[in-house]
Amino acid sequence: MATKADLAKNRKLLDEFTRIVLDEQASDLHLNAFYKPVIRVSGSLIPLTDYGELSHEDTAEFLAVMLNEEQRARFDETKEIDFSYYNEAGKVRFRGNACIQRGAVSIAMRLIPTKIQTLEELNLPTELLHFTERRQGFFLVVGPVGQGKSTTLASMIEHINQNRPAHIITIEDPIEFIYTPKQCLIDQREVRLDTDSFEAGLYSAFRQDMDVILVGEMRGNEAIAAAVTAAETGHLVFSTLHTNNASQTIDRIVDSFPSHQQDQIRVQLASSLTGIFSMRLVPQITGGLVPAYELLVNTNAVSNMIRERRTHEIDTMIETGAEDGMISMNNSLTKLVRTGEISVESAIAASFDPQGLQRLL
Repeated sequence: MATKADLAKNRKLLDEFTRIVLDEQASDLHLNAFYKPVIRVSGSLIPLTDYGELSHEDTAEFLAVMLNEEQRARFDETKEIDFSYYNEAGKVRFRGNACIQRGAVSIAMRLIPTKIQTLEELNLPTELLHFTERRQGFFLVVGPVGQGKSTTLASMIEHINQNRPAHIITIEDPIEFIYTPKQCLIDQREVRLDTDSFEAGLYSAFRQDMDVILVGEMRGNEAIAAAVTAAETGHLVFSTLHTNNASQTIDRIVDSFPSHQQDQIRVQLASSLTGIFSMRLVPQITGGLVPAYELLVNTNAVSNMIRERRTHEIDTMIETGAEDGMISMNNSLTKLVRTGEISVESAIAASFDPQGLQRLL
């Protein structure tokens, strides 16, 4: 068992690592037994060579510093845990995951910026603001892990917070961005700490006089069904999925339900969905990352495609739907190439349709 001196030593080391993350503008910190500490900067992993390899005891003690007693008991039982950690020295928050590898603790930590940036500061399209002005509907931000989904949604929620009175409830695992109430009343609930599950928190929100709800992630058809129902019954719902693009997202949602329920969810989704925003962070030529994106707007034509099992036609609809506010990934990538922000090679690597992109270029 770690002594107070051990914990104090590793708390000090965590403070040092936090300072390095901030100084180097890193997005992630990795603390693995048998390796040196590693940070991720602009998508690349960089070992901290001034430090030695971490031991099994080191990583276990780092985790002991960051978890409370209940979390430590859960980790001992399940061998993995999602958590949030506030570093007092750096005054910053991290979203963390810990697991066991080769019998030792492995920790991955994602920096959560203190300041919630605007869409303009994030180089994201102002079309997203239209979805924050709705009074009801279901809006999804999708993409692989680490592509900025949570940051985008935080910016949209903060825009609502600054511009109109509303009761906002967030259900997250763990809580990431902390919102300071401005025009809104904001309740932030963490799964397992404040509610048993995403679906339990969603169903409870129906009785809490909420206007807007942010669901950190759609996990399972029960949570999806509750979110769609909330959107149908006069609430504005935001969430994320780990899918690549809009058409795949719709198919994933429908396929998560038993076959006898799929027609019903298609009808509900066709009427409640407002839009799907898919994004990628692409390496810039000058260093850093820049977002490329696809935006689907649920027009009457798109709604009919969803209802009639014609989701394979949605990609074409996005490509030709600029007048309705739609943005195709290839058009977004083409713009970034032509303005000299990204290379042709990076654009092709990020494209859903590389051959179509090459024709545009």
